[in-house]
Amino acid sequence: MTTTHSSQAAANGGEARCFEDFQVGERWTSGPTVVTEEAIIAFARANDPQPMHMDPDAARAGPFGALIASGWQIAALSMRVFLEAGGYGKTPMVGMGLDELRWTKPVKAGDRLVVEREVIETVRSKSRPGVGMIRTRVTVRNQDGEAVMSLVSLGRVPARAPA
Repeated sequence: MTTTHSSQAAANGGEARCFEDFQVGERWTSGPTVVTEEAIIAFARANDPQPMHMDPDAARAGPFGALIASGWQIAALSMRVFLEAGGYGKTPMVGMGLDELRWTKPVKAGDRLVVEREVIETVRSKSRPGVGMIRTRVTVRNQDGEAVMSLVSLGRVPARAPA
């Protein structure tokens, strides 16, 4: 795992970080997470009930030749592994939106995924100086290092003091 404030927060009990603690360029990389057929089917049944995600026989006959994970599952997985690893610690990050969401390669059962996050922008709110906006680039890669999903997230965090 790349050492960053985020991973240090997890190691130190998940202390809260304020807007001023985030630096453009800081990076975080997860350990690998294996996507199982059972998880693909369970997620699909609950959230994206298409044959390519929940019926192995139909999926084999489809364009991908196998069962594939829903892109929404991979987006949710990217958030889960980040938070389980300590993510922003005890910082109350409020999601404000996503940009540039792309699913670039199918994820199949047995794929091993790694999530990378990089802070690409920090901006203090002009209308609410007690908070700042953190823009983060998220890339999920498979065991071959190929990007399977990417997005840019925007979140709001508390600031220590008004500018």
